[in-house]
Amino acid sequence: MEWWLMYLLLGAVVGFFAGLLGIGGGLIIVPALTFMFTAQDFPPDRILHLALGTAMATIIFTSAASLYTHHKHAAVNWTIFKSMTPGIIIGTLTGTVLAGALTTQILHIIFTLFICYAATSMLLKLISKSKFDKKTNSDFNQSYQTFPKKASFLTAGGVIGAVSSLIAIGGGILTVPFLTLCNIRLQHAIGTAAAIGFPIALAGTIGYIANGLAQAQQLPPSSLGYVYLPALGWLILASMLTAPLGAKTTHSAQTHTLTKLFIVLLYSLAGKMLFDLFM
Repeated sequence: MEWWLMYLLLGAVVGFFAGLLGIGGGLIIVPALTFMFTAQDFPPDRILHLALGTAMATIIFTSAASLYTHHKHAAVNWTIFKSMTPGIIIGTLTGTVLAGALTTQILHIIFTLFICYAATSMLLKLISKSKFDKKTNSDFNQSYQTFPKKASFLTAGGVIGAVSSLIAIGGGILTVPFLTLCNIRLQHAIGTAAAIGFPIALAGTIGYIANGLAQAQQLPPSSLGYVYLPALGWLILASMLTAPLGAKTTHSAQTHTLTKLFIVLLYSLAGKMLFDLFM
């Protein structure tokens, strides 16, 4: 219980950025929980698996909260959601099986590299003044006519789901650029990504629980598979309160300053994880 305040603070930060940028929060949760679980002397070879599973379970609630707010702003394209969800589910379950088979060191490297990729991608968009921010097409249902065929959405959903579950993200880092390239304005791409994050998180959580149950004897008490329930509870409590605030900020204010802060945070977390890996 002495860790409850740390989990609560982490949840507040994660929820806000989940709503603001349409991400699930795993890019912050996983490295943070890795540090916390290490300090609590959890089994070293299962720490990252627990962090990934717990992060994925948290995303169920952060994505639901931000999804509700984006839906109220009519920023979710449900046609796209329906087209991508079958691929999302298949890809996500496949990713959790792969994650369970990989060692902590390999997962550590994969996750750290992806953090660097995500931060660099966001930084380059800011430097180029983010061409996605200049999208002016307000009729996203009309722009849908220029999209690829339904099979392409199924394939994209599979890839996004597999990658997202492997590194415990809601898929926004991948989904938002994909949708904006398909002529969806940024706010609508973020809203739709928030909706897509829900089936990713749900299928991913089921997968991590199922894979972790086979390792139950190696996991700390109060774990459900690879989901550590005490951390999950406090993370949910805080993130559910701050996710709607982040989503409202997307529709009411410039996000460039907060995005810059988020990029700095990602690079800092990646540097710490690399340091821990090589040390």
